[in-house]
Order: sequence, then C-alpha cells, then structure tokens
Amino acid sequence: MIQNLAKTFRRCARRVRRFRRARAAATAVEFALIAPAFLATLLALLQTCVFVFAQMALQNAADEAGRYFMTGQAQNNGWSASTVVNTVCPATIFNCGNMIIIVQNYASFASANTSAPQLYTDGVLNTNWAYNPGNPGEIMVVQLVYQWPVVSGPLGFMLANLPNSAAEMMGVSAFRVEPY
Repeated sequence: MIQNLAKTFRRCARRVRRFRRARAAATAVEFALIAPAFLATLLALLQTCVFVFAQMALQNAADEAGRYFMTGQAQNNGWSASTVVNTVCPATIFNCGNMIIIVQNYASFASANTSAPQLYTDGVLNTNWAYNPGNPGEIMVVQLVYQWPVVSGPLGFMLANLPNSAAEMMGVSAFRVEPY
C-alpha cells in the first residue's frame, strides 16, 4: 500500500516537473489567465467613457435650454416642455422622447433646488414634472434628466442606479431670467 502511494506520488511529481519545463504555448496560457480581467477592464473603461461623453452632451443641452428661458425665447414663443426638449436634445446620442425636462422658478438662489429628482416611486416611473417657464427677474432651474441604458459588465462592473438597469443622467442650469 505504501509502495502504491509512493509510486503515485512519483508519477505526480514527474507530471509536475514536465509541466514546469514545458514552454510550448506558454504565451497562450498566460493570455488565457490574464484576458478575462483585461477585457473586463477594457469594457468598463469604454462604457464609462461613453457615459461621460453623453453626460457632457446632456449638460450642454441643459445650458442651451437655460439660455432659451433666460432670454425669454421659450416664454415669448409659448414653447411646451416637449418643444424645448426637441429643440435642445442631441438626437444622435439620445432618444429625445425619453428625455425629461423639469423647469422651476424660485425666489432666490439660496432656495433653488438642483438635486436629482426621484424618477421612480414604488417601481413606477413618475410622469408629473414641474414646468414653470418663469418671468423676468425670477430665479430658474432647468433640469434635463435621461435614463441611460447600461449593460452590466463582467466581474460585477455596473453603472446602473435605477431599477431598469439604467443610470440616471442629469444636466442642470440655474440662472436669473433677464428682462425681455
């Protein structure tokens, strides 16, 4: 019995020595060990870059919408919320029909609320958002909100913070409406 155990141990030791000496396909084995982590990192980096680029585009759209309200163009032309969104939305990046605009007026900058709105209540998307175009001299906050679809990455990377595997993206513009 001990002889059989020693013979098995010697056989295993020979296989281990032979495996250590073998250099054929060592690069392929090393790549197979490193590739999943490398590809996961690469995918996470690309997804984050696209998200940040889209966030920048949304902020630019919010700034543009703010200029329409600040100069009175939206108020004088009687623009609805959908008209403003369709005017400023970069359609090459976003589905403009899914963009939410929230326009509120305040008495002072100190009382202005620029925090992210609660998009979901008990798992249901809120659809009732404030749209108050404001008057000259008022403080206004324009928020553009978009639910950016996110694909979960390997190794647990996830940008999503909403229940439908999407990330909330928001552009904000706060200003005082000019006399028009």
